[in-house]
Amino acid sequence: MRNVNKYARGYFMPPVKSMKWTEKEYITEAPTWCSVDLRDGNQALVIPMSLEEKLEYFQLLLEVGFKEIEVGFPAASETEFAFLRTLIEQDLIPEDVTVQVLTQSRDHIIEKTFEALRGVNKAVVHLYNSTSVAQREQVFKKSEEEIIDIAVAGAKLLKKYAAETEGNFQFQYSPESFTGTEMGFALEICNRVLDVWQPTADNKVIINLPATVSMSMPHVYASQIEFMSDHLKFRDNVILSVHPHNDRGTGVADAELAMLAGAQRVEGTLFGNGERTGNVDIVTLAINMFSHGVNPKLQFENIREIIAKYEKLTRMRVHERHPYAGELVFTAFSGSHQDAIAKGMKWREDEERQYWTVPYLLIDPKDIGREYEGDIIRINSQSGKGGIGYILEQNYGLDLPAKMRENFGYSVKNVSDREHKELMPNEIYDIFIKEYANINTPVEFIKYRSTQNDHYETIVKVRIHNEDHEFIGTGNGKLDAISNIIHRNLGVDYRDLVYKEHALEIGSKSNAVSYVGITAMDGKAYWGCGIDPDIMTSSVKALFSAVNNMITSTQHPIEKALSVSKK
Repeated sequence: MRNVNKYARGYFMPPVKSMKWTEKEYITEAPTWCSVDLRDGNQALVIPMSLEEKLEYFQLLLEVGFKEIEVGFPAASETEFAFLRTLIEQDLIPEDVTVQVLTQSRDHIIEKTFEALRGVNKAVVHLYNSTSVAQREQVFKKSEEEIIDIAVAGAKLLKKYAAETEGNFQFQYSPESFTGTEMGFALEICNRVLDVWQPTADNKVIINLPATVSMSMPHVYASQIEFMSDHLKFRDNVILSVHPHNDRGTGVADAELAMLAGAQRVEGTLFGNGERTGNVDIVTLAINMFSHGVNPKLQFENIREIIAKYEKLTRMRVHERHPYAGELVFTAFSGSHQDAIAKGMKWREDEERQYWTVPYLLIDPKDIGREYEGDIIRINSQSGKGGIGYILEQNYGLDLPAKMRENFGYSVKNVSDREHKELMPNEIYDIFIKEYANINTPVEFIKYRSTQNDHYETIVKVRIHNEDHEFIGTGNGKLDAISNIIHRNLGVDYRDLVYKEHALEIGSKSNAVSYVGITAMDGKAYWGCGIDPDIMTSSVKALFSAVNNMITSTQHPIEKALSVSKK
């Protein structure tokens, strides 16, 4: 790409090496989650939510399990002011939930913020001012000490108005654009704010370190967080929070490594909504923890319902490949993947297993409300016999023999390739029935009767070209006797008859299903399926279906065979 020399690394490594977080393997407990959907997420929408929509979204966040929810910037918008007052006056905030509001470090804005908060049960008042080199030099044109004065003045005003306002308040400070700030200066300004607030064990404060713009690889952000965690004053009484954005596509990694490095709280949104490329996606973070056996303390068992409400209220769309939530993320089209998944699911069914280890599926889709049918294995021209067989078994109870699955797989792939589309389970079933089940042309099986002495003597009635025929044959069993009739009276030569039967457990429980495979003398295999309430009749129907497929494919001269048989 051109102009590469115009870019330099705009972040700052800590003055001392901070890499203790690399010794940790995984996150062992959930952080405090704070949803910023109603502020950071809402301000990024093409059409911001109305008051009614915000109330509905607030209820969704409660259902998911958030205990801290940033509800807006009440001094900046009448809608946000009215929204907060509605929550308080209509007693819509549960006792165990804390709302959070944002304010700049300006007297009249802080005053109006506390006016909006009057009577709240518990609220976090989030003070921020920008600290990065770029913001100091280009936007505010102020020195480091002048930037610190802004933060300290705001911290004092929060204490003043909190003392004068009915309600319970916790303070939070963010050095906005933290990732573009020298670490020594970021530490100094946070500590100066802490000196004003004097946090205690009973009155902790939050220091939030946002990746307002993600500027580095995730390990750098983790090192920055660890440095701050190691050097903040009043550390035992400080809740260290992060607010990663996703400019480099690393928001989730930034948050996860930051938690290893000491972050106790994470601000983010459902599905990563937010400015530019969005905030960190709390859905992904939470279910990542879940996949390691750690309770995220958020509820995503009904992911489809959450997505539906999110898309309705934000007018945004969850991408098909979005981790965990996307329509296709548990879906395999590839034949080898489908085969591995189908075998893995079967392995779990055969014996109770404590841990989920199905190939290609990080978690059990059912744990977040996804269904196996139609979610895991879907069929197109790239699919294989394993996936196609799995679809028939899961949806229709048809457990095809392995070789028959292979034979049928080619038929399905050919249809998908020819029509250039994905095939739904009902379409796959229809293809199977049409090509294999109870095939009655050119030879229509009508009925049979059998007697047993030292062998089976069987009479079979068939219809060929609207003319009925009865043939008699013998064999070691009923099916063998009928097979001998087909050889002798219809002149159809084949070998290696393969047979399988089972009860049809899905659909009509009174039915049985049989599968028969035969091999022509040239080595080509033909298959048939029979479905009937009587297991033996289903077997006969399967045999005639296979024979009919062979006759049709080879253009066998059945009339000639019949004339010979009559003589």
